[in-house]
Amino acid sequence: MNILELLSWLNIDNEAQQVIMRLGIKLGILIFFILLSIILGKSTPIVIRLLLRQFAPKNFTQIYKKLILPLEHLFKVVGSLILIRVSLNFVQEYPGLFQFLKLFIDLAVIITIACLSSRIFRQFILVYGINLINKLGREVDELILVLESVVNIVIGFIAVVAFAQSQQINLVGLLASLGLVGLAISNASQKSLEQLFGTIILYLDRPYLPGEYIRLPNGLFGRVESIGLRSTKIRTAAKGTLMIIPNSTMANLDIENVSRGRKVMVLLYLNFNHRLNHQESALIEQVVKESTNDLFGIDPGSTKVTIVEDENNLASRARITFFILGSSENSLQLRKRLLELANEKISQKLKSFNIEFTMEEPTIYVDSIITL
Repeated sequence: MNILELLSWLNIDNEAQQVIMRLGIKLGILIFFILLSIILGKSTPIVIRLLLRQFAPKNFTQIYKKLILPLEHLFKVVGSLILIRVSLNFVQEYPGLFQFLKLFIDLAVIITIACLSSRIFRQFILVYGINLINKLGREVDELILVLESVVNIVIGFIAVVAFAQSQQINLVGLLASLGLVGLAISNASQKSLEQLFGTIILYLDRPYLPGEYIRLPNGLFGRVESIGLRSTKIRTAAKGTLMIIPNSTMANLDIENVSRGRKVMVLLYLNFNHRLNHQESALIEQVVKESTNDLFGIDPGSTKVTIVEDENNLASRARITFFILGSSENSLQLRKRLLELANEKISQKLKSFNIEFTMEEPTIYVDSIITL
């Protein structure tokens, strides 16, 4: 029994029989073109290679091997799905069937194109971006994470808009109807978005880099260990502990970058007319450090005192080293004033302990970039 006899046996009239026969032919053609699309889609990398050879004849081999070849399978899938989407036009006169198939094919096409775009960007960063980031002096791993996150968010947004447009969905009306859900999602993701935007601001503004020493308004002073996607890790100078601070918080703080300032190294020499014993040496070191660390503008904790004996071991000499921070070429008066205050405090305290000394002149200044 053929198809026409079966339709007649089912008491289907001639007009309906013609419609069913035409639909069957269309479906047969559609299936044929779907199979053909899968076969032709496997040639997508070849087509891309021909285009690269045409538009980039000098570098096409390198570009193809490094960017296209590792993603060859994904290119084949995208090419096949695009051709299948074009083949759906053969059943466009049947709106119900056409819209049903179009929904799933469009979704598959947009998802695979979004995945391919993300993978191409990642491959591009791995091949070309790492050298560029190294030349800029940035941390490769951390910057790649930030770039990938931002690009993936953009790709995802474009994919959602493209799918909505393909299905003629009114995004504005949909978002308005889902206002409560959108508000809940917004509140839930607010912290994550703040962290991401804080990270972007830090990478664009670069107030500090890994390895630099910074001081925060709350008095925290330490070395920047790393700048991650969510937070900044700071190794404190005093305790050596690791502080983890959200990037959204760091982006809103007034940060003092000590490493990018300039300092003036000051050398003072105190001569004593007798040999210092161990107790006197410890007392002098304590007095000098307390006198310099208490002065605003002198780098706290950087003062060093070295006691040396003369050749005959009859007298002692103390070499004092400390640093004046934030001193530019036009602040000579500030340097002199800080030095005078330090000398005055040291002299007063040593005299209170009945320790006699003479201070050598001149004092030596050495401009230096801060490297702690």
